Amino acid sequence: MRTDRLVAVLLLLQRREQVTAAEVARELEVSERTARRDLDALAMAGVPVYSMQGRGGGWRLVGGARTDLSGLTAGEARALFLVAGQASAATPAVKAALRKLVHALPEPFRAQAEAAASSLVMDPQRWGSSRIEHRPPRFLDELQDAVIRGVQVRLGYVDGKGAETVRTVHPLGIVAKGPSWYLVSGTEAGRRTFRIDRVSSVGPTDDPVHRPEDFDLAESWREIADKIDHGRTPFEIQAVCVPHGIGLLRMAFGGRLEVGGSTPDGRIEVVIRGYDDYTLAGELSGLVEWLEVTGPPGVRGHLASIGNALVERYG
Repeated sequence: MRTDRLVAVLLLLQRREQVTAAEVARELEVSERTARRDLDALAMAGVPVYSMQGRGGGWRLVGGARTDLSGLTAGEARALFLVAGQASAATPAVKAALRKLVHALPEPFRAQAEAAASSLVMDPQRWGSSRIEHRPPRFLDELQDAVIRGVQVRLGYVDGKGAETVRTVHPLGIVAKGPSWYLVSGTEAGRRTFRIDRVSSVGPTDDPVHRPEDFDLAESWREIADKIDHGRTPFEIQAVCVPHGIGLLRMAFGGRLEVGGSTPDGRIEVVIRGYDDYTLAGELSGLVEWLEVTGPPGVRGHLASIGNALVERYG
């Protein structure tokens, strides 16, 4: 469900003692089926809502309508703000509603609710071409709890070569990258990123996390992802593209594409990254209608060879 609708439904429940799916549908201008699905999703997120069947039935918050949200437990408040905080592109209206909800929470819940809202970043762009969907990793809940509570953990971790280590880390945030999950942490060696499916153990401590005052999870992840992307695709080509082909390049190369300025003939300068010159030539060979590679010469040579082979086979 959309985050702005989740917040709107909760505020509607706060204002009224009881609502029906039909009333929610009218208020939010959606179908009754969508309204029921949204109410169910709100309950699944951990917010204490329940339905009453029969004549005069509808949906209520446990304990009745409360403008101070006092019916929420600490865990339920965190669950709400965790879900609501996942939308990195939340509208100003949604963010304003969340700020109002934070102020309405009982004092002991506010810090952790705010922490939950900023503890997770969703990055839908996958690394690699795998289409396999993975279940959330074993220790995701424990690490998310440590991030929200702001406590250090003893982390057991198995690296890509199979070597296991145990270290104390300062959990700063969780990132969902496609189907994979990552923990961003402070360590004695600086800021590090751990794949959560490689975590072998988690032991929370009572020691507080040392969190830099200017730390922003989304900005930190952008820097980490850019560094990893450049490491995975170190080779670059320069090219010019017709303006109507830029959208196609964005779909084909995503973050591997950098768009520059216009040339005198109206085409657009671009830089595209790849694993090596031959692999990248193969990716570019079907784009000759829109793209002219200007360098380096090795890629142009590979493209010429691919073209000759295609003509020989299909010409």
